[in-house]
Amino acid sequence: MKIERFEDLKCWQKARFLAIEVYKITNNPSFSKDYGLKDQIRRAAVSVPSNIAEGFERGGNKELIQFLYIAKGSCGEVRTQLYLAKDFGYLSESEFQNLLNISVDITKLCLGFINYLKNSGYIGNKYIAQEPEAPYYANYEQGTTNEKL
Repeated sequence: MKIERFEDLKCWQKARFLAIEVYKITNNPSFSKDYGLKDQIRRAAVSVPSNIAEGFERGGNKELIQFLYIAKGSCGEVRTQLYLAKDFGYLSESEFQNLLNISVDITKLCLGFINYLKNSGYIGNKYIAQEPEAPYYANYEQGTTNEKL
């Protein structure tokens, strides 16, 4: 399968799911009253898919790798906050284990993708010469393609 959009990435898909689940559990009455932890875990959870998407959209391998590391770090932050939420009694053991397993999977997926990118030799799609699109040129049909609008 060719990856053409960040939405195709398994790590992004799982990270999106994690963010949704974090929002759901932080709406529980006991958790929702701890504004500091609730806001922090939500920000960290949203940061994971956001950084994967941003890195992908930048178009270069080095940037994608950098943002995958940031996403991986945010995933570690979510895991720490899950432990705290469990310690404070905001999560059941099953809720904790479910979210912990998802976040560990995301970390592994990010690391696997990082290792693949480092060893692939591919430098990113922003470095591939691309033909300009026709709308950027004034007289494209008449053959004068070097005159910009």
